[in-house]
Amino acid sequence: MNPTSTILVVDDDSSHRTMLRTLIGGWGYGVQEADDGSTAVEAVKEQPFDLVLMDIRMLKVSGIEALETIKSVNPAIPVVIMTAFSSVETAVEALKKGAYDYLTKPLDFEKLKITIQRAMEHINLKEENRRLRESLGRQFDRQNIIGRSLSMVKLLETVAQVAPSEATVMLTGDSGTGKELIAGAIHFNSPRKDGPFIKINCAAITETLLESELFGHEKGAFTGADRKKEGKFIQANNGSIFLDEISETSLTMQVKLLRVLQEREITRVGGDAVIPVNVRVIAATNKNLLDLIAEGRFREDLYYRLNVVSLDLPPLRERREDIPILVEHFLRRFAEKNRKEIKGVTPKAMDRLVYYQWPGNVRELMNAVERGVVLARSDYLDTEVLPITDQSAGETGESEPFEPETGPDLPLEAVEKTTILKTLASADGNKSEAARRLGITRKTLHKKLKKYGVMS
Repeated sequence: MNPTSTILVVDDDSSHRTMLRTLIGGWGYGVQEADDGSTAVEAVKEQPFDLVLMDIRMLKVSGIEALETIKSVNPAIPVVIMTAFSSVETAVEALKKGAYDYLTKPLDFEKLKITIQRAMEHINLKEENRRLRESLGRQFDRQNIIGRSLSMVKLLETVAQVAPSEATVMLTGDSGTGKELIAGAIHFNSPRKDGPFIKINCAAITETLLESELFGHEKGAFTGADRKKEGKFIQANNGSIFLDEISETSLTMQVKLLRVLQEREITRVGGDAVIPVNVRVIAATNKNLLDLIAEGRFREDLYYRLNVVSLDLPPLRERREDIPILVEHFLRRFAEKNRKEIKGVTPKAMDRLVYYQWPGNVRELMNAVERGVVLARSDYLDTEVLPITDQSAGETGESEPFEPETGPDLPLEAVEKTTILKTLASADGNKSEAARRLGITRKTLHKKLKKYGVMS
């Protein structure tokens, strides 16, 4: 129970109101009173009550009339109706008009307490679901996908075009490039955003269990199936399903997935009933499906069903301009999570991060920054806390050099940032020397480094 929950008691019988105020107040709720339906409506307009407990028979404005107006003012507020046993039919009418529940007089106090608790739990659950959905919406908002490089700008422009459609989408790219995040961005920016977003990793489940996970099963369908189970496609109805590592499914499973995409229906394991489903499919793989088709390991017809729109996520090594802003983003997140004051990254450490090849892509970078934050002993992340060496980062010049992306649509700031970081690295972190080479003052360089969050 929330100690700040306030209940509005509405009854034209003052003695009954006083009794309820004492009783409900003793349970820890705040209580306010109204002596008529019209007074209750005005009170609801002025204050957001958590629950209204209202008599159905009052002299001026009845509980039914007040209920309708209250629901038009605040549809979310639960209204519990009190009625004499002889007026149960009227109470049923109140339920049809939006009342949460009704109680008959004389009141059963234990039932009253349970009804209030249930209503409050219902409110809290709805609020929690709303916050969760808003949080997911923010998490998968395409504006919060970090990247200003030309390749990421083009990818997000395509996501914005694809999301409002009903098209099946295939996401390709190396592991750790953020395919699940892009899948979420597509769902939460689509007309299906209020529906479920169900995720399943096809590589993490054995073939026999995968069919049950996706389509569900009937009771007794196999050993251990002691009850009927709904699969992921039913759970995702009116929403989207994300099939990660689709390349790892067997040819037999691919036939069944093809049927779902063609017929928009599923059949539970061990069942005969055909169940229609309304689900948008977003699939992902880190393998070349055309190669798998040539090897006979992936069905060509399923490939074309899944590949209506294809989005290829670039590896981190091909969008190094994004590394400084990704580092800054993860630095803030993990510093707050670990309750540490980290002001930035030293130029030498940033240079190492930018030059590293990142075989694990953004996921590996995130883990590296988190490790650095945990182990950092000063206000800045330095090379000593990074899980990469000079050689692996290419500082000796043995690995692929860092060449910034070019193109007419590349933001000027990204080019400037890349140039400054490279120059600072080549000057071994000496700001005066870097400023001289760049043709700017040391003060200007200091301001720009502070702006990028990498000053030391």
